[in-house]
Amino acid sequence: MTSGDDSHHDHDHDHDHDHDNSESDEASDLGGEESVQLTVPEMDCPSCAGKVETSVRKLDAVEAVDPQATTGTLTVGYEQGGTTPEEVAERVEKAGYTVESGVGEKTETFTAPEMDCPSCAGKVENAIETVAGVTAFRTQPTTGKITVTFDQSQTSADEITRAIENAGYEVTDSTAAGGDGAVAETESVWRSTRAIKTWISGGFTLLGLLVEFVLGGLNAELLAVAGVALSTADVLFLAAVVAGGQEIVRGGYYSLRNWNLDIDLLMSLAILGAVTVSFVFGEALYMEAATLAFLFSVAELLERYSMDKARNSLQELMDLSPDEATVRRDGEEVTVPVDEVQAGDVVVVKPGEKIPLDGEVLEGESAVNQAPITGESVPVDKTPGDEVYAGTVNEQGYLEVQVTSEAGDNTLSRIIEMVENAQSNKTEREQFVERFAGYYTPLVVVFAVLVTLASPAVLGATQTQGIVYGLTLLVLACPCAFVISTPVSVVSGITSGAKNGVLIKGGNHLEAMGEVDAVALDKTGTLTFGELTVTDVIPLGENTEDDVLRCAKGLETRSEHPIGDAIVERADTQDVGDRRVSEFESITGKGVRAELAGTAHYAGKPGLFEELGFDLNHVHAATDGGMVTRKSRQMCERNDCVDLLESVVPDLQSEGKTVVLVGTEDEIEGAIAVADDVRTEAKRAVSRLHDLGVEHVVMLTGDNERTARAIAEKVGVDEFRAELLPEDKVEAVQELDEQYDGVAMVGDGINDAPALATATVGVAMGAAGTDTAIETADIALMGDDLSRLPYLYELSHDANSVIRQNIWTSLAVKAGLALAVPFGLVPIWAAVLIGDAGMTLGVTGNAMRLSRIDPDIGE
Repeated sequence: MTSGDDSHHDHDHDHDHDHDNSESDEASDLGGEESVQLTVPEMDCPSCAGKVETSVRKLDAVEAVDPQATTGTLTVGYEQGGTTPEEVAERVEKAGYTVESGVGEKTETFTAPEMDCPSCAGKVENAIETVAGVTAFRTQPTTGKITVTFDQSQTSADEITRAIENAGYEVTDSTAAGGDGAVAETESVWRSTRAIKTWISGGFTLLGLLVEFVLGGLNAELLAVAGVALSTADVLFLAAVVAGGQEIVRGGYYSLRNWNLDIDLLMSLAILGAVTVSFVFGEALYMEAATLAFLFSVAELLERYSMDKARNSLQELMDLSPDEATVRRDGEEVTVPVDEVQAGDVVVVKPGEKIPLDGEVLEGESAVNQAPITGESVPVDKTPGDEVYAGTVNEQGYLEVQVTSEAGDNTLSRIIEMVENAQSNKTEREQFVERFAGYYTPLVVVFAVLVTLASPAVLGATQTQGIVYGLTLLVLACPCAFVISTPVSVVSGITSGAKNGVLIKGGNHLEAMGEVDAVALDKTGTLTFGELTVTDVIPLGENTEDDVLRCAKGLETRSEHPIGDAIVERADTQDVGDRRVSEFESITGKGVRAELAGTAHYAGKPGLFEELGFDLNHVHAATDGGMVTRKSRQMCERNDCVDLLESVVPDLQSEGKTVVLVGTEDEIEGAIAVADDVRTEAKRAVSRLHDLGVEHVVMLTGDNERTARAIAEKVGVDEFRAELLPEDKVEAVQELDEQYDGVAMVGDGINDAPALATATVGVAMGAAGTDTAIETADIALMGDDLSRLPYLYELSHDANSVIRQNIWTSLAVKAGLALAVPFGLVPIWAAVLIGDAGMTLGVTGNAMRLSRIDPDIGE
């Protein structure tokens, strides 16, 4: 539910309200007892940031320093009482930089579990706005948290707590910015105090209806209050109003106190209006008041139940990380809270246990289920030196892991933070809905007053009927389901994606991804694995494949070229043995030379061997007699000769492979082809994108035309553009954006950063554990699984459909009911049951469908 008069605000219920645009929306949780965020505009380069950090760290109490040169902000964590924001600012100025703002500022997160709807958030926001010294705040109904940045010289956390509680919501906890990351916990909806009062109200309402319409003979006058006779049914209805209306009127009181025209205030006016009319005019509307109190309380319980489901989807992510870790200290294994584990500690992870923190495997081998982070369905083998992530599950073996990131700074924590913050970025539809809601509620309230006054004269209704019509319209005046239709869909879509290895940075990106008509794919690391591997080994003469690899390994062992690494890795895999190497020499741009067992050998481009005097058009390939060398080319008159320049090398190169020849000054021993292999799922992913409605899929690469063409034909893209520099990729994305209605760029998140930033949506591939990729991309595919791309597109496309369905259905139902009220076609109970509870359940249930999209649909 939502406020009806929030149009004058410059913020959304789920996003930061910035009173000072120079401030970041929230400070990072750096682990200190206190933190301060300073704005340092002149700190605009890595060198500047380094000087500032060095200067600030001279303060003994400083525990962490996070300079952000791109935004000109500095966040410092320090021991409570060990220093002050002023001293930190002084150190910044001693480094030669001016601090513009932030001194004395602090960011805290307050937990208010009962703030679980946009309407609740509206009251809290209005209350916080009245507190002097607050520079920024953000309310998150889905987690029950309020993050507030304030000037400590003007206010305090206690003042903000009082303001929140004056809005009617108890603050159960407050922590330094970021908090513990947990979702606010509330008691079971159906066993709560409000639920008990609701069931009591329902019981009295049912008894009243029974006496009124079934046992009419027992419906005698029991007493008179203020001169008004009350029957048995009236007394029962009043009891129902008292039991069920307490929480409603309480909420209405706080709404009025904070000048928030929301559903609580409107329902309070409707209930109290019905009771007042009954007393003043003697027209019994007790039944209507009781029905309103009971049904609206049920609607509130249903809405809280729906919000709890959304909160649970976030809590599932947070529960992935264990609370404790087994750490090896002083030769012993001790169990400590995860928060106490430091970078450099060694944790022991037994079979079946969750890995508590990001780290690197020191000892042991095991398969690790990385699905919670990367979405990979098959466990990944981990050996010493491999990276592992917090929240993943050790399937079978014993692992010792050296911690590389502390709690709150690991991959899982960043994912959770991004998912929480994603709700802050409103979609265009969501912004439209909230603007519309600001006009809708006052207009319907005015309409209710006009109907109440005009019904007797215009429609021939009685005065009582006119009042009932007006009260019914008050019930419909708040566009409850209409307003929650978008955020509940966004939360469902974003959390569903996060659980399947797709991190979406905001509702606006979720919406935009579903609207793009073109997808641009980087080649290296996206359509291909990004690592060179040996694809072909062609022995020549009487040599075997192992012979060729053995010589090549000896030549390339000392090379630092990626092609050499690929050849050595293949040779090691086949266990071909070693050759004694001496006098290694790198021939720039051509290859390498070395002495193998006293004989000079070469490995390199075909041109290197042409310079050595070989006729590459006639090289002997048979092993059944004779050997063609550069001294006996004339012997090549049979069909067992191959044409390296005209057939073998071009054929391999046409497949996007690089050819390396291996031999001596007298003999070419063989050819090795090396390539960056195409991902097995790439062709299926491109095909699936076409099936889902993407008009144009293009590959962008810096590789040569021949290699690009080969890869493009293998994966089935509509177009490829080769030999592109980073600025060329930006230009290509701009052209695609002009030609098509939106373009998504998929790359590695670092090398393709300019193109990613230019595209309608930037998607980073394989971002798990990569800070830069997670932070710079609009959307991050956490694993190296390209099949997640069509899943992302379908999720986004379906989310847009769900949002449209929710918005227009809820609006149509509300409008239809409102227009039918003056004609007596909508009883007050139907307004509550259909217009409020029914539509709230409807839009929530529709949004939850997004979690059922198959993440493997592209496979």
